[in-house]
Amino acid sequence: MNADLAKLYYGTSQPVDQAQRLQAGPWSALLIDGALHDIRYRDVEVIRAVAFLVRDKDWGTCRPVLSGIEIDQTQNGFRVAYRAHCTNPDGHALSYALSIDCASGGALTFSATVTAHDAFLTARCGFCVLHPIDGVAGAPARVEHSDGTRDNAAFPALIDPWQPFKDICSIEHDMPCGHTVRCAFTGDVFEMEDQRNWSDASFKTYSRPLALPWPFTLDAGATTTQTVMLDVDERAFVKTEARTAVKPELQTLDIDLNERADETMPALGIAIAAGEADIALDHLALLTELAPQQLTLSFDPSAGHGLHELERYAALQRRSGIECVLEYALPGADTPPAELDALASLVAASSLELTGIVVSPSVHRQSNPPGSVSPPCPALDEVYREARRAFPGLRIGGGMLSYFTELNRKRPPLELVDWTTHATCPIVHAADDASVMQTLEAIPHITRSCRALIGAQRYAIGPISIGMRQNPYGSRVMPNPHGERIAMAGCDPRQQALFGSAWLAGYAAALAGARVDTLTLGALTGARGLADVTGGLRRYPMFDVARALARMAGATRLTCAGANSREIACLAARDAQGHVHLIVANLSSSTRTARLDLLNVPSGRLNALTIDEQLARSTYTMQSGEPFTLRPFACLIATTATHETASRP
Repeated sequence: MNADLAKLYYGTSQPVDQAQRLQAGPWSALLIDGALHDIRYRDVEVIRAVAFLVRDKDWGTCRPVLSGIEIDQTQNGFRVAYRAHCTNPDGHALSYALSIDCASGGALTFSATVTAHDAFLTARCGFCVLHPIDGVAGAPARVEHSDGTRDNAAFPALIDPWQPFKDICSIEHDMPCGHTVRCAFTGDVFEMEDQRNWSDASFKTYSRPLALPWPFTLDAGATTTQTVMLDVDERAFVKTEARTAVKPELQTLDIDLNERADETMPALGIAIAAGEADIALDHLALLTELAPQQLTLSFDPSAGHGLHELERYAALQRRSGIECVLEYALPGADTPPAELDALASLVAASSLELTGIVVSPSVHRQSNPPGSVSPPCPALDEVYREARRAFPGLRIGGGMLSYFTELNRKRPPLELVDWTTHATCPIVHAADDASVMQTLEAIPHITRSCRALIGAQRYAIGPISIGMRQNPYGSRVMPNPHGERIAMAGCDPRQQALFGSAWLAGYAAALAGARVDTLTLGALTGARGLADVTGGLRRYPMFDVARALARMAGATRLTCAGANSREIACLAARDAQGHVHLIVANLSSSTRTARLDLLNVPSGRLNALTIDEQLARSTYTMQSGEPFTLRPFACLIATTATHETASRP
């Protein structure tokens, strides 16, 4: 792929890590940058990935430099071996020798021997094994512990706020196809966390329990060895027609006007940070073009925000005419009554008109993993009672300014708030393209789990962006000066590329059934926004998808059937005037062919706009049932036609 095309797809010319397919009898896997991904047994994904990871004190990844790479494939199996060297931000170094062995009729084994060359400060150093979530969440499991005892359990169906399994020597689970998959571990104490909390599409088994202190130091000269062994029992393996069928080249997307979901499309919100208000004021035409239903304004006294910031927000609210909600990070330096009264006075002095306020203690923006000591925090009952008193005319929102993880662990008193909110970020643990797009698989798990917590209460999600707004797990977001794929980075290049527009469309499609009231995007402009305004105005491809979502707000969501949701995202809604609005996105780096079948729709003619590598935004007419092509990460935005437009060139 040439650099120009890579920039259009991913926003960066950084090369994509090359994948090599390894095969050993029934086993297959992709070798990518020293780790195995998409580990399959008889073409069924049994493990999502196995990687050896070194994290710095802020949970940033210490990227290894590999050397002496040996890859041997024979009829009897394959073997991979290499050495790796990495440093932490303090400049301290460690190395490890890693091998992967797979016999065609046996197990798949990983081994790594680590040597610290300096006193090495790290939050994690060891193997991580990722189980997929489809077919695994809720599946029966047997866990063997270090004392030889065995527990009969199950992978959690709803997202577990804590570790579902601890002190794991081995774990096995049954899959719908009949496979029994077993993972065994040596060299450290392993436990599992439910990574759906962070929107990762996996359960992760890792070493060194979080109940032990972290970060910790590996002593200079110390050497340790870890192993992971994967095995599959296929005695009950069932060959199904679905697995043996030839994959269709043409995917048919069925949208039936009579098959309506019991929900409306969410309102679209845009987050405005304190430092972004003036930029938004300077680009009101862009905001008007987007036409969101809500501005979500960030206010944090601990960061020095005060009357000036609220006055700029007030100016933005008056000039845009858009309803505003304030996100308030309660400092906790004084009592809740004093701090909320002070905020109410500032809001009144600024003349800022609000329709609601989200109140969340500032300390809840930082994660408190199992075993850690939670910092002092005001009682949530008092916080929300005082918020209601200080702002008697406003709706009061509760929840987290960070991620579902913390909402799952620190649940607000629901009877005292009018709605619940949380954010998500797709690059908390991994930043490769496949992992980021796979986070869309976890969104329905998050919304189902949140609904189990809050019942029918109003529900808002956001701000969302590919880049990380704030790091709950360390002292900073990771710098990304060269625009690379970096976990926990505040700026991710894919936000401004075709990848980002497809990801946003997939996210909105994944919210089906959640009855979300508002979906708030990360910003109007900049690294987590929809356009670049430095040196002129350049709309990101994501802008077109966001504008289409804003136009769909309040419309009745329609059921979309037929698409492989890992490849093509599809969402549709019918507005009060009877028009059908559609967004279809290619979530992959391969060209896909599809067709739309509009059932019980009076007119099968559509006004369509395709956003792809050709960067053309001209509207054309297409017909229901007409095949169309989606280039990599392309989006199709369409509305049932009411008048004649130019036919497709």
